[in-house]
Amino acid sequence: MSKFKKKKTGQPAISTASLPDIVFMLLFFFMVTTVMRETNLEIESPRLPSATEVKKLEHKSLVSTIYVGKAKQTEKYGTSFNRIQLNDKIATPDDIPAFIMNEREQVSEEEIPYMTTSIKADKESNVGTLTDIRLKLRDVNALKLSLSTQKGSSISK
Repeated sequence: MSKFKKKKTGQPAISTASLPDIVFMLLFFFMVTTVMRETNLEIESPRLPSATEVKKLEHKSLVSTIYVGKAKQTEKYGTSFNRIQLNDKIATPDDIPAFIMNEREQVSEEEIPYMTTSIKADKESNVGTLTDIRLKLRDVNALKLSLSTQKGSSISK
């Protein structure tokens, strides 16, 4: 006879048989719902101008975005707010037609008329830079243009 007896509790051990199923279900959920960032901004996040009449774009897959603002690497590109970013690199207005043609090659021929070019420009950006972009877009017949804004009053207090 032993001097000490083990007391048995009334609770059974936790079953871990379904744990791998739960882990794989969570893994699958996060793989499906996670959106990967498409471009790395080489310019500072643009402070968008505000507007009262704002409309969301319909087909985000058919939108080509041009960023305009101040470059993050000021020692390389300067401190001007007139830097243009196409995909992942700083460019000039002369590079815009090649960018649009490359974007058109990536979609089917039926979707080309529905393509939109979105300009996300900092509110400190030069109007001359935006005009240069518009002229280059006109040269390649990219006439559907959207200017990105934030919702709010256009008159500052």
